[in-house]
Amino acid sequence: MFEKILIANRGEIALRIQRACREMGIKTVVVHSEADRDAKYVRLADESVCIGPAASKDSYLSMPAIIAAAEVTDSQAIHPGYGFLSENADFAERVEKSGFVFIGPRSESIRLMGDKVSAKQAMIESGVPVVPGSPGALPDDPQEILRLANAVGYPVIVKAAGGGGGRGMRVVHTEAAMLTAVTTTKAEAAAAFNNPEVYLEKFLENPRHIEIQVLADGEKAAVWLGERDCSMQRRHQKVIEEAPAPGIDRKLIEKIGERCAEACRKIRYRGAGTFEFLYENGEFYFIEMNTRIQVEHPVTELITGIDLVQQQILIAAGEKFTLRQKDIGFKGHAVECRINAEDPFTFVPSPGRITNWHTPGGPGVRIDSHAFNGYFVPPYYDSMIAKVITYGATREQAIARMNIALSEMVVEGIKTNIPLHRELMVDGKFIAGGTSIHYLEHKLAERP
Repeated sequence: MFEKILIANRGEIALRIQRACREMGIKTVVVHSEADRDAKYVRLADESVCIGPAASKDSYLSMPAIIAAAEVTDSQAIHPGYGFLSENADFAERVEKSGFVFIGPRSESIRLMGDKVSAKQAMIESGVPVVPGSPGALPDDPQEILRLANAVGYPVIVKAAGGGGGRGMRVVHTEAAMLTAVTTTKAEAAAAFNNPEVYLEKFLENPRHIEIQVLADGEKAAVWLGERDCSMQRRHQKVIEEAPAPGIDRKLIEKIGERCAEACRKIRYRGAGTFEFLYENGEFYFIEMNTRIQVEHPVTELITGIDLVQQQILIAAGEKFTLRQKDIGFKGHAVECRINAEDPFTFVPSPGRITNWHTPGGPGVRIDSHAFNGYFVPPYYDSMIAKVITYGATREQAIARMNIALSEMVVEGIKTNIPLHRELMVDGKFIAGGTSIHYLEHKLAERP
C-alpha cells in the first residue's frame, strides 16, 4: 500500500481524496495555486506545494510542476481527481514514466476512450449498444457527408471526436445546414481540443442521461455498481443526479451493467470509470466513457456502501480485487444537488468572500465541500462550491430530506443556485421522475 499520495487537484474533490487517504492511513501532499493557498484541504494536508499562479495553465494543468512536486515530496502515487489532467493520456503516461503510480486507468485506455470515435468502435466490438451514426470520423467529401447524414436520418448531432463537457457539438435539423455545421464544429474542435475530427450521430428527441459506474482491476475482474440518472442538465452540464434511476426496468439495468463490465474486461480497464448512455423508449445508447471518478460518485456510494475513492487507491496499489458482482447490493435512494457560486437566474458566476456559511445536517444528509465561513471563492475555476447529497429508504424520503437540507443551508456574501435547486425539488415533473435531458432548458426558457 502507498505511504504517500499527491493530490493533483483542488476544491471539494481534493478534500474528498484527502479524507479517503487519511482513513486508510496514507499521508497526503496537496499541490495548489497561489489563489488556493488558504484552502481548507491545503491546511489539512501533511505537506503542500505551491505549483504556480492562479491561472490553471500555469498550475493545475502544468505537468512539469506536478511531477516536480511529487519528486521533492517523495510521493509514490498521484491522484488526479476529476477535471484538469484527470483524463489526459499524456499526463498519465508521464506520471508512470517518471516512476510514480497514476491512480486511474492506463494511458492507452484513456486515449482509447477519450477519442469518441475509437471509443464508439470499442463499444460496438464489446457488444455495448451505441447511438446510430457515422462509422467513424466524417470524411472531407461534402457529398459523402450528406449521404451519411441522410442514411442516419435528421435530426443529427455533429460531435467533436476529442470533445467533452458539453463542448464541440451541434444539432442539425436539415440537409441545407449540414455542411456549415460540420465546418464550424471542426474549427471549434481544432481550437478547443487540438483535434479537428468530427463524427455524427442520430439526435434523440427526448432522451434521459443514464450512466453506469464500474470498477475493474485492469485484468479479468470487473463489476458494475448500479446506475445514476443525470438528466437534469443545463447546457449539457449536470445539475442534479440521483441513484437509482426512477422508472427503468431493473432487468434492463442489469443487462447494460453486465455489458459495461464485460467491456472493461475486454479492454483491460483499470480503476473507476463511468459509461454514459442516452436512454429512450426502453433502449440504451452509449455516448462516452469517463475514465475517472465522477462529481456525482457520492450517490452511488450511498446506495452501495462502497467507497469509490478508496477502491481507486486499492486497485492502483495492486491490492487484490475482492469485489464480486454477487456481493454488490443496492439499498435506498440518493439525490445530489451541485451548489454553484452563480446567480440562480442569469447563471453568471459569483466569486467573492463567503460572509456566512452554515451547512445542514440530520439523518441521511452528506455535504461534500471545501468552503467555510470566510472562504474566498476565486474567479479562476469551476464555480461549484459544494455538493448536498441526501439518502432515504425511498426516493420520496431522499427528496424530502433534500428539501429540508436546502432550506437550512446558508451561504451569504455571494450568490448561489440554491433557489433553483429548491424550485426543482418541488417541481411536479421532477418528483414524478423520468424527465429528459431537455427538461430543465425548457423550464428555464419559460421563466418570465
